[in-house]
Amino acid sequence: MSGADGGVHDPAAAPPQEPETGEMDATLRGVGVSHGVAIGAARHMGTAVLEPPARQIAGEEAPREQARARRAVEAVAADLVARGELAGGEAQAVLEAQAMMAQDPELLADVERRIAVGSTAERAVYDAFAAYRALLAGAGEYLAGRVADLDDVRNRIVARLLGVPMPGVPDSDEPYVLIARDLAPADTALLDPALVLGFVTEEGGPTSHSAILARALGVPAVVALPGAGELAEGTMVAVDGSTGEVLVDPTPGERAELSRAAEERRAALAAASGPGATSDGHKVPLLANVGGPADVAAAVEAGAEGVGLFRTEFLFLDDSEKAPSEEKQVEAYREVLRAFPEGRVVVRVLDAGADKPLDFLTPSDEPNPALGVRGLRTLLVHPEVLRGQLRALAKAAEGLPVYLEVMAPMVADRTDARAFAEACREAGLEAKFGAMVEIPSAALRARSVLQEVEFLSLGTNDLAQYTFAADRQVGAVSRLQDPWQPALLDLVALSAEAAKAEGKSCGVCGEAASDPTLACVLTGLGVTSLSMSASALPYVRATLATHTLAQCERAAAAARAAESAEEARHAAASVLSGE
Repeated sequence: MSGADGGVHDPAAAPPQEPETGEMDATLRGVGVSHGVAIGAARHMGTAVLEPPARQIAGEEAPREQARARRAVEAVAADLVARGELAGGEAQAVLEAQAMMAQDPELLADVERRIAVGSTAERAVYDAFAAYRALLAGAGEYLAGRVADLDDVRNRIVARLLGVPMPGVPDSDEPYVLIARDLAPADTALLDPALVLGFVTEEGGPTSHSAILARALGVPAVVALPGAGELAEGTMVAVDGSTGEVLVDPTPGERAELSRAAEERRAALAAASGPGATSDGHKVPLLANVGGPADVAAAVEAGAEGVGLFRTEFLFLDDSEKAPSEEKQVEAYREVLRAFPEGRVVVRVLDAGADKPLDFLTPSDEPNPALGVRGLRTLLVHPEVLRGQLRALAKAAEGLPVYLEVMAPMVADRTDARAFAEACREAGLEAKFGAMVEIPSAALRARSVLQEVEFLSLGTNDLAQYTFAADRQVGAVSRLQDPWQPALLDLVALSAEAAKAEGKSCGVCGEAASDPTLACVLTGLGVTSLSMSASALPYVRATLATHTLAQCERAAAAARAAESAEEARHAAASVLSGE
């Protein structure tokens, strides 16, 4: 198994008898989302819960069945929260959001209504979730991309009601490569890297929850791989999480080549240390994305020069009914700020709405939450929440030798930027104020936005989603979620050029920064800092250190001149390799 060191795990010293794979191609190609190489036997995710029978119950049984349903829902929600507490960090926020999904009052009301007219508890849960799933998909909503999360909640509740084992990763005493249609956050967050060497999914995208959590775990992963489910159980596969390639029944020579490449990568990673910079000394600060205090240790160990994206949602997901107290916020913020003396810590204020609804903030009747009141828009509608968070940040930073910067999510224009900057000043916050570029309008009018704030930070995940009208959770449109898309690079370039013209900074905190080759291209486009998951930092640092700024600029120009993401990736790689 390979993680941050770039090594490779190959249990092939005495390979087991490998089953036939029929006519399957020797090399399959998906989207690589987590660096490293792993070689092992394919094992499939446990099957989903079967559809419960449609059995009618007598009217007098309804109260008992409704109580069973409520108990199962609460038990599953509690289990998800417990898993989140074990996993910590960003995984905790994801799983707590999933627990809220399980307890959605409208879904529970629908379950109880179905039981009242004769359904069993398990059938009512199955049908209610199916109706909700179809409604979201039909409306084209942002949450439609979270069907894996929704299906996982349904399966867990139904399994509990039926008294059968929960769907999930297989039990095994031997390391393996996990194969699945998709992985729910509850499964990904608690994967044991000692057993799960890597994973491959048919669905998902490069910025899905599973991909983000895989990078945080340092588990090699490939997603959006058509036909992955057809791999026979026990087939030996080699998973390259950097290239997205999966070799079926690799030959001894192929295994040796993968091992050699992994060792070279390991040596390069070990040789690279210190601040991020190109080979000719152009500084590119390398920062970490964190979801809370639990992520700090890994960031420090990986040599992060600070935090480029501190997601604060984890505090607010503990209780969807009200905002956390300022005292609780101060404690959490200060713990992160204290870890980076003399470093830069960029805090994103609460990004609620869309896939992160909060009962006390988020409208329940929006036809399309992703295009509605989310991010800064939510905070401007509820200024007391923003004021409380900004006051807490001001108190947390008191007396600490840290460079605090605070940014707003989902800034659309100068009006938004001005409103945020004014709120920061009114709160007495001594920090730099910035805007996230996640909406194309902000990139197109970046110089205007920069009249109100001091820096920009590109959230490439959402910027790609809104640029291409492609939900970041839907594998079928993963081609358009690819951060190598030339149109997306054009928007990055526009933002970076505007920041340079205004004498201000423009960083990238989206998942694009975790791709070492793309990190060089972003540097060539004029981006002034890169922020990523801790596990990606050694790869990016090592790759930047082997190229000059001029090479990065030529690679960026070549990528922008391409007509597709694949062509852009190839063109940039050719320039950087000297071909």
